[in-house]
Amino acid sequence: MKFLDIAPLQSINNFLSHVCVGECAIQGKIEAYSCKHARTDKKLSLSLEHEILDYLGQSSDSDPPSPFQFLSTRSSRKTLIYLILTLNQIYPDYDVSAVQAQNFFKEEVWNGFKQIFETYLFETSKEWSAANGGSSFFENLYKVLDEVVKLPECEIYSYNPDSDGDPFMEQGAIWSFNFFFYNRKLKRVVSFRCCCLSNLAADGFLTAGPYEEEDGDIFNDMDM
Repeated sequence: MKFLDIAPLQSINNFLSHVCVGECAIQGKIEAYSCKHARTDKKLSLSLEHEILDYLGQSSDSDPPSPFQFLSTRSSRKTLIYLILTLNQIYPDYDVSAVQAQNFFKEEVWNGFKQIFETYLFETSKEWSAANGGSSFFENLYKVLDEVVKLPECEIYSYNPDSDGDPFMEQGAIWSFNFFFYNRKLKRVVSFRCCCLSNLAADGFLTAGPYEEEDGDIFNDMDM
């Protein structure tokens, strides 16, 4: 996978590097990658392909449904491998394996993405409008994404890792979302990840210390 330095993404990334919204800060990034394999990608792709096929070969009709069953076609396996290779580029130290197939979910309709995105970044869009003469953050984002990856031609995937192994979540993170836009014709993947961080964590309030467990008792009687 090769990182693509695309100028239209830069202004959005600059804005999303740190957006203060009340007691939280939003951080996000959009990156584009070519699906052209580098030398190391070829080796990892073969390893992932064999791992998936091994799982498929070990299953039987009496087994519970496997997250790998939808990977019975070569095309579907190639898509998953591109997504995992993109993860590997973003987080080189992340434990990449085909088992992560169960953490990718295909968004069947474009509105599924928009609803999640516009709900989580509603306050962020206000900050963009205030800083950019009232222009719409969402319209700008969708326009740029369409220029880079041709949205009508894309398959959109969300990635929902296990909470204890989430490379996107930092200390003090309240939520995160991770989307991948894959265009088969362009052989291109665009990653869009975003998280919301508590400003208390940034100020060191949530830093682990010898009194962390004891201090947590003060919240026991609070309604959540």
